[in-house]
Amino acid sequence: MAKALYIAEKPSVAQEFAKALKSNGQRKDGYLESDDSVVTWCVGHLVTMSYPEKYDIKFKRWSFDTLPFLPREFKYEVIPGVKKQFEIVKGLLNRPDVDTIYVCTDSGREGEYIYRLVAQMAGVRGKVQKRVWIDSQTEEEILRGIREAKDISEYDNLAASAYLRAKEDYLMGINFSRVLTLRYGSSVTNYLHSKYQAIAVGRVMTCVLGMVVRREREIRVFVKTPFYRVLGSIGLAGENFDGEWRAVEGSRYFQSPYLYKENGFRKKEHAQMLIDQLMVNQPLSCIVEKVERKKENKNPPLLFNLAELQNVCSKLFKISPDETLRIVQELYEKKLVTYPRTDARVLSTAVAKEIYKNISGLRNYQQAGAAAAEVLGMESWKSIAKTRYVNDKQITDHYAIIPTGQGLNALGSVSLTAQRVYETIVRRFLCIFYPPAVYQKVSLVTKLDGEAFFSSFKVLKEEGYLKIAANSFSRKRVSDSEKNGNGEEDEVSCDTVLLEALQKLKKGDILPVNGLSIKEGETSPPKRYNSGSMILAMENAGQLIEDEELRAQIKGSGIGTSATRAEILKKLFNIKYLALNKKTQVITPTLLGEMIFDVVNCSIRQLLNPELTASWEKGLTYVAEGSITEQEYMDKLEHFVRVRTRQVEASNYQYNLRQFFDAAAVNYRKPERASGQGGKRSS
Repeated sequence: MAKALYIAEKPSVAQEFAKALKSNGQRKDGYLESDDSVVTWCVGHLVTMSYPEKYDIKFKRWSFDTLPFLPREFKYEVIPGVKKQFEIVKGLLNRPDVDTIYVCTDSGREGEYIYRLVAQMAGVRGKVQKRVWIDSQTEEEILRGIREAKDISEYDNLAASAYLRAKEDYLMGINFSRVLTLRYGSSVTNYLHSKYQAIAVGRVMTCVLGMVVRREREIRVFVKTPFYRVLGSIGLAGENFDGEWRAVEGSRYFQSPYLYKENGFRKKEHAQMLIDQLMVNQPLSCIVEKVERKKENKNPPLLFNLAELQNVCSKLFKISPDETLRIVQELYEKKLVTYPRTDARVLSTAVAKEIYKNISGLRNYQQAGAAAAEVLGMESWKSIAKTRYVNDKQITDHYAIIPTGQGLNALGSVSLTAQRVYETIVRRFLCIFYPPAVYQKVSLVTKLDGEAFFSSFKVLKEEGYLKIAANSFSRKRVSDSEKNGNGEEDEVSCDTVLLEALQKLKKGDILPVNGLSIKEGETSPPKRYNSGSMILAMENAGQLIEDEELRAQIKGSGIGTSATRAEILKKLFNIKYLALNKKTQVITPTLLGEMIFDVVNCSIRQLLNPELTASWEKGLTYVAEGSITEQEYMDKLEHFVRVRTRQVEASNYQYNLRQFFDAAAVNYRKPERASGQGGKRSS
C-alpha cells in the first residue's frame, strides 16, 4: 500500500501533524508511521553550504591569489551533528512505498530552503511533492493546508530566491571578510594589541553596524541648544491655562534673528525683553482671536507583524528581539497564535470571513474573555473586511500575528513573560473590532498687545478601543499616544469644567492674563537604538535612503527578513561589534565595532548603506515573484563581488585608518590597549 510522507521542520510540529492526521502510528527512530502515512522531521537545517576548502584544499589558506572565490557549482554537505536524522529522512524520502511527499516545513523562504536542500542531498526522484502552506498549527488549519496543498513546483521561484539569498550571504561574507582581513586585519589587531582575528562582514550585519555607529557619532557631535519660551497664564472659569507665545506674522519679533524657531528665543534676555514690553499696560488681558472646536477619531493600531511585536516587547518587557521570536514561536507551536515570521500587519479577506472563530475561542481567556464576548455581541467582525485591517495586497506569505482562539490550556505551561506577550497580541487583535476613541479638541489663539498666544486642549469623550487596550499587568494605564505609536501629543488634557467654559468662548471675548513666565528648554540629541527600534529601523531601512527615485523603487524593502533580523543582531553582539544593555535593551557600538566600521567605510562603503542591502533584498523579492530570473540576479551578484574584492586588494588605507581608530578610542573608558606608536588611551 502506497503511503504519504509528511516532513516537518521540528519534531514538535511533526507531532501536531500526526495528531491532526489521527495517524495513531508507531513511534520509531526519527519518525512516526501508521498504515497510510509516515511523519518525520528535520531539526532545523540538516544541510549547509560547504566551506571553500571542500572545493579545493588551496582555498583553506586565506590568500589574495584565491580571491575572488566564485564557484560555478555550489557544494553542500550534511551538518555533522544531525547526520543521523538526515540519513533517516533520506531513507524515508526514497522509500519505494512512499509515493507522495507533503512538505510541511515553515511556510516561508527559510522553510522552503530547508526542505529543498534535504531533497537535493537525498536525491529525491519520481515522487509527487506537495507544499503545505499554513498560518497556524491548529488541527483545522493543518488539515486545510494538506487538503489544499499545491505541487511544489508552484514554489520554485520562492526556492530560487532562498538559494540566492544563501549564495549572496556566502559570497559576500567569504570574499569580503577574507580580502578585508588580508588587507587590514593586522591594522586592527596591532592597534588593539589583541590576538589576530578575522574582520567579519556581511550584507546585512555590516549595514546594521553602520546604522548604530553613525547614530553614536551623531550623538557625540551633537551640541545642545538652549531655548526660552514665553508662556502666558490665562484665566477662565476660576482656572488658569497656558498660552504659548509664537512669533507669527504681525509680531514685533517676526523673523527676528533672536529666535530659536518661532516659539522661542536663543537667549533668556530676549525672552525677558518681550515680557517687559508686554507688562507695560496693567492689568494684563488678552482677546480671543480664534477658537476651533473639532472631534478627532483615533483608530485602533494595525495588527502585529514580527518587527512591531519585537519593538513593543522590547519596551514592555525589556527582552531582546531573538527572545521575543523564541516566545512567539513557542506560542505558535502550542497553537495559541498564527505564524510569527510575517511582515504583514493586516488580515486576508479569506481569514476575515472566518474570524469569528478566533474571537469565539477567546471568550474562555480570563484576561480578555469579556471583551471577546462583547465583540461577538456587537457583531463588528462582520464588517471588518471593509476596513484598513484587511488588505490582500499588503500580504506576501502570511497575514498578521493574531490569536487562534485555541490552545488556551497550554498557557499554563509557558513562562509568565510568554503569557504576557500572548495577552499583548490578544488585546491588539480585539482592539480592531472596537470603534475609534473620540476626543473633543479645542484650539485657541489669544492676543496680548498684538502678540499671539496659542493653547490646545483635548478631552477623551468616548473610550472606544482604549477601554480594552491596556494590559492587565500594566502598572498604569497606557497613554493613547503609546497605544497608537504616534509619539507625544501636543494637546493638554483638561477637566470637564474648563472644557465647558472653552466651548462657550467666542471671538472677541476678553480674558485676564495672570502672569507671564519663561520656560527654559534645550534641544535633544538623536536617541540611541534599542533592540526593538533597531528591528523596526531594519524593517524600514528603505526610508533612510535619500535618493527619492531609489527610495520609491525599493519601497517596502528593509534589510534582512522578519525571520533573520533578530539573529543578525545576536551575531553582532556575539562577535562584540555591538554591545547590548540587557536592562534597557539599548544598543551601542564597541571600540572594535567602530574600527571595523572605519575599515569598511574606507574600502567597501556600499556595505554600510541601506541602499545596497535593501536593493538586494528587493531583487530577491523580484526573483520570488518571477519578475527577474535567477541567472540575472546571479550575474549582478558575481559582478559586484568581483569588482569590490579587487578594489580592496588594490587599496592601501592603513595610515589613514590610524587617525580614525584614535578618534574612536578616546570615547571608551576602558579600551583595549593602544599601541605605543601614537595610539591614544582614554581615561
